[in-house]
Amino acid sequence: MDLDVLSTPGHLISLAARGFARLSEARLKPLGFGVGHLPVLVALQDGRAGTQRDLARFARIEQPPMAQMLARMERDGLIQRAPDPADGRVSRIRLTEAARARLPDAIAVLLRGNRDALSGFADEEAGLLVALLTRLIANLDRVASAEASPHAPILEKGKRTGPSVGRLIEAEPKSIKKRSRFAPPRPSGRRREPR
Repeated sequence: MDLDVLSTPGHLISLAARGFARLSEARLKPLGFGVGHLPVLVALQDGRAGTQRDLARFARIEQPPMAQMLARMERDGLIQRAPDPADGRVSRIRLTEAARARLPDAIAVLLRGNRDALSGFADEEAGLLVALLTRLIANLDRVASAEASPHAPILEKGKRTGPSVGRLIEAEPKSIKKRSRFAPPRPSGRRREPR
């Protein structure tokens, strides 16, 4: 594929994703939802997840942003937390009645937005687009998993690659070698007075 950078699938998908997000946010706001809430709400409604960790995994985001989103959703009356009877360190999360009542309207809004965006597409084209995007997401997950592996080979300029590309160096990432600015402070002992 010999395309300019603005015609690559990655760039075009990014533009489409931002367009869908803007459309969805505008249409979901009157219902009291944000576009990021929907995977959480659907997972809770369907019983696919019930803890912060499970929801983060389901929504494919890290736990800190999930914790922030759940705090906002709890503040807005969309979810409730209760201690897990089997493990008091874990909170079980469930939808409030208000969220449960508004969720069908939110799903209808999203489906209408998808129909609007796919106006002029034949059913076969829309189905093919979904199949191709599903394959693309699986490929991206596979690549991200391989690159996140601590044993993935690294090029000299810090880019991970397969064994056939470039001169490989098995190296620790710089973040391991250098002290992170987010690392906890070193234990402070008694300070020595200068002599």
